[in-house]
Amino acid sequence: MPILRRPLLRNSNTRYLLRFFSSSHNSSIAACSSDSSVSDSSTAILSSSSPRLKSLISDLFHERDLDILVEKFKKSSQSFRFRGKHRIYEVTIRRLASAKRFDSIEEILEHQKQFSDIAKEGFATRLILLYGRSNMFGHARKLFDELPQLNCPRTVKSFNALLTAAVDSKEYETVTRIFHELAAEISVEHDIFSYNILIQAYCKMGSMHSAFLVLEEMKRNGVVPTVITFNSLLNGFYGANQIENAEKVWVEMENIGCVPDIISYNAKLRGLVAEGKTHEAMKLVNELRDRGPKPDVFSFNALIKGYCSEGNLEDAKKVYTELGINGCAPNRWTFELLIPRVIKEGDLALAAKLCHESMNQKCSINAGIVQGVVNALVEESMTMIDEAKKIVKTGVSDSYHYSGLKLPSGGE
Repeated sequence: MPILRRPLLRNSNTRYLLRFFSSSHNSSIAACSSDSSVSDSSTAILSSSSPRLKSLISDLFHERDLDILVEKFKKSSQSFRFRGKHRIYEVTIRRLASAKRFDSIEEILEHQKQFSDIAKEGFATRLILLYGRSNMFGHARKLFDELPQLNCPRTVKSFNALLTAAVDSKEYETVTRIFHELAAEISVEHDIFSYNILIQAYCKMGSMHSAFLVLEEMKRNGVVPTVITFNSLLNGFYGANQIENAEKVWVEMENIGCVPDIISYNAKLRGLVAEGKTHEAMKLVNELRDRGPKPDVFSFNALIKGYCSEGNLEDAKKVYTELGINGCAPNRWTFELLIPRVIKEGDLALAAKLCHESMNQKCSINAGIVQGVVNALVEESMTMIDEAKKIVKTGVSDSYHYSGLKLPSGGE
């Protein structure tokens, strides 16, 4: 299968956790989209940097030798202003994690302990989170335990970062243990974010009953659930096909006056589609268009998935057309849902068109799907080979990095 080189993807849980650390905990780690490229990241960072710092960061982004990258990064870390550029830390660590260079990740992050910033909980929290996102929870826990020796306070902020690191490392049972045992040991009082992370962990474990019971614990401790809390439960219950329990969550939301957002309704849409009720899902989307919240690309993706699963390509194509009308741009998942079905139905002209559109919009879809389009075009007829060659030429260019994409035998 062709190799697609792109940054490690974040799941929705990771993006959500990073968002609340940014906004509500004043963390410096900014959330990024799952399709962001290194070049996009470089542009974002450089735009707010001094000329000398721009040069340092640009050099790091363009360095392809990972050993040299590590040494340059450590040297650049001597600059206080560089240490404040959180995105370059994220991108560099993600590159190293993609290459499974875990020793190099440890080398870079351990190097940061020598700076006075380590006594600031926000800086230490960033390092803990970066370890977690690299599936290095043991290192995240070690750093957390060392914070008192580094003259860094341990409040609910770093405690939540440790919980997040456990979730990102898929150490879900560890989350439940730390939540109850470590908090008491270091005298940290749980906040809404702590409870939200715990619920996420239970949902990931498939322990939906335990996840729902967290609501009762929150009530006892005077912590009011937010829409994020309920969305986690909705996604968990609908994902587990526990429709009746999902309805109980809606009742709880109404009881406390929590207003659902589009993420709440998208969970319901996915639940309806999973039950084979795409027609009902379509009705719900039409209602949301009228009364809000406004459907987003994930709402329409749910419909596309439903229609494709039913073999109803015509309605799936109509939904795709309606994306632009409703002010939504297709994303990676839109194309990954639609293209295989289009190929199966034999509409190769449309498959090629969608393939080009995905690349034009920088949606890094699975390389196997792109190769599938190329293969189908070559197998169809000689008249389609030129189109296949165009896709390969575009795909292997520096802009897209589908490095393993090639014409099958007979298409040369």
